[in-house]
Amino acid sequence: MLQTEQYPEFDPSIAQEFGYSDTGNTLDFLGVPLFEADSLFNLLIRFTFNLLICWVIVHFFYYKKSRRRDYYTTFILFSVSMFLLIFLMENVKLQIGFTLGLFAIFGMIRYRTETVPIREMTYLFVIIAISVINGLAMTVSYAELVVTNMLIIAMTGICEHVRLRHTASKLVLYDKIENIVPERRAELIADLEQRIGHKVEKVDVGHVDFLRDAAFLRVYYICDKNTTGDVENITKIKPDMS
Repeated sequence: MLQTEQYPEFDPSIAQEFGYSDTGNTLDFLGVPLFEADSLFNLLIRFTFNLLICWVIVHFFYYKKSRRRDYYTTFILFSVSMFLLIFLMENVKLQIGFTLGLFAIFGMIRYRTETVPIREMTYLFVIIAISVINGLAMTVSYAELVVTNMLIIAMTGICEHVRLRHTASKLVLYDKIENIVPERRAELIADLEQRIGHKVEKVDVGHVDFLRDAAFLRVYYICDKNTTGDVENITKIKPDMS
């Protein structure tokens, strides 16, 4: 290792500019330090803070209404993986463009097995954004970092709980097709309200099967406060081809 005492012409400031740091008595292997207490402590503190923030959002805001364990695990693992990826990329001085490219890829991800509902996609985007912020914010103060995360938590809580009325929709396979004509719209809405147990706001008529006396309807209704009403969670019945 180069030491300033051994090489008077050695300038530490110039060496740091080119990625070299005088580690002194620090043990290393193939030029990589085996242990750096400050870096490890910084990693653990930021990791714990990021995990706590993401857990609060997922557990108290998302899971409280959806009760979906699969997305609960997905969000937590995304948070852990994204934070460690961004944090280590920042340490090795990779370009910010590459980081934003990964952020865009993960932000637009779509699973091939099923369509991800818009609420789950929104929470996935929030989790990724928090992990990127906590992983990249190396030059801001801890106070700014804490305030930023608290603002995200506050806005998530406001959007989830301060809702005067929430309108959702369902796909309904309706059997009384005589009620789908415009002249009997009032009877159609009254029948749907009695069956689904919600106040119906609007009804759109889709595919009509006169052979089976059935029609697909998209019913817009006012749902309860603690329900999400995701249309994507409803499976459409396959028509009988026999």
